[in-house]
Amino acid sequence: MLTALVVIFVLAYAAIALEHPLKVNKSASALLGAGLLWTVYALAGPDNHAAVENLHESVASTAQIVFFLMGAMTIVEVVDAHNGFYAITSRIKTSKLSTLLWLVGFVTFFLSAILDNLTTTIVMISLMKKLLERHDDRLFFAGIIVIAANAGGAWSPIGDVTTTMLWIGGQITTLAIMKGVFLPSMACLIIPLLITSYTLRGREVIAPTFVERRAGFETTPFEQNLMFFMGMGTLVAVPIFKSITHLPPFMGILFGLGFLWLVGEMLHRNKEDDEFKEHLSLVNALRRIDMSCIVFFIGILLAVATLEHTHILTSLAQWLTKTVGREDIIVTLIGLASAVVDNVPLVAASMGMYDMATYPQDSFLWEFMAYCAGTGGSILIIGSAAGVAAMGLEKIHFFWYARKIGLLAAVGYFAGIFVYIAQYKLFH
Repeated sequence: MLTALVVIFVLAYAAIALEHPLKVNKSASALLGAGLLWTVYALAGPDNHAAVENLHESVASTAQIVFFLMGAMTIVEVVDAHNGFYAITSRIKTSKLSTLLWLVGFVTFFLSAILDNLTTTIVMISLMKKLLERHDDRLFFAGIIVIAANAGGAWSPIGDVTTTMLWIGGQITTLAIMKGVFLPSMACLIIPLLITSYTLRGREVIAPTFVERRAGFETTPFEQNLMFFMGMGTLVAVPIFKSITHLPPFMGILFGLGFLWLVGEMLHRNKEDDEFKEHLSLVNALRRIDMSCIVFFIGILLAVATLEHTHILTSLAQWLTKTVGREDIIVTLIGLASAVVDNVPLVAASMGMYDMATYPQDSFLWEFMAYCAGTGGSILIIGSAAGVAAMGLEKIHFFWYARKIGLLAAVGYFAGIFVYIAQYKLFH
C-alpha cells in the first residue's frame, strides 16, 4: 500500500508540474491525486475506520486554511473594488524596476512577520497588478514576494505556520527566535534581491496604461481610504485575535470579514444606483475570488495528508536520522524536502522524534528547523502556502518558477544557512 501511495503522489505531483504541456488544470490533478490516495488508503489500509477518522481530521485542518484563504482574498477584492490600493500606489514614485523590487521585497519581508506569509503574498501580488503592466515583470516580482514572505515569516512566531507550531509546542521562545533567525532570514532575501535587481538593471517600470473605471463606479477618497485601512486593519488584527482568544486564525479573518461587510453595507446603503452598490458589495467580491486556486489548495493539502497519516513522512525523518546522523545536515534536508511536500507534517514528525530533554528550548535544532522549514519551501512553487497562492493569482507555471526563481531561492536558502551556523558558532 505504501508503495502505491508514493507512486500516486509522485504522478499527481508530476501532473501538477506539467500542467502547461499536458493542458490539464493543476486543480484537476490535485483533486484526482487526493481522491486516489484516500481511496487506496481506505481500501488497502489495515483499518478502514481509522482512515475515515483521519480524513475527518484532515478535512478539519484543510478547511481552516481554506476559510482563511477565502476570507483574505475576499478582503483584498473588496479593497480593490473601492480602489483602495490607490492609497499605496499613488505614493510609489520610482521609475526603476530594480528600486521597486527592493521596496517590495522589504515591505513583504516585514509585513509577513506581522501578518503571515500567505496573507502577505495575496496582498502584495494584488498590489503589483496595480503597479506593473507587463505580466513578465509581475512574474519576477511574484517570485521575489514568495521568497520574501517565507523568509519574513520564518523569524516571527506568528509569521509562518511551522514557526508557530514550534512556538506553541514550547520548542522556541519569541525573543530567542527573533534574535536567532532574523539575520539568516534577511540573508535569504537579500541575496536573491541582489541577483534579480542586477538582471533588471536599467529597466523602467511600465505602469498599467488604464485604470478600470466605469461610469458611476468611481469611489470617493474617503471610501477608498476607509476600506483600505479597515481591510488591512482586519488582516493585522488576526494574529492579535489569535493570541487573545487562542482561536484559530480563520475565525479571526471571518469575524473581521463580517465586520467589513457590515461597514460596507452601512457605507453604501443610501446610494440609489443598485449596479454601483452591487459592484462594491462583499457578494460581488466573493464572486471575483479565484476558486480554482482554493480548490487546488484543498486537493494538494488532502493529498499530502495521506503521507502524514500513513507515517511515510515520519519514516522519511527517521531514515534521515539513521543514515545522516548530523543535525545540521538533517535539518537542511528537511528544509529541502519541504519544497516538495508540505512542511507542516515534516516539522510535526520532527517534533515527535526529537524530545526536549535531549534538545531543550531554543536549542540549535529547533531554531535551525524554524529557518529551514520556513524558507526551504520557496525553492519550488508548490512548496509553500505562499507559493501556491502566487501560482493561482498570477498563473505561474511550475517549470517557469523552477527555472527562473527556484535557483535564486536555493542560493538564498543556503546563504541563510551559512549565516545561521556562523552566527551560532560565534555567539555559542
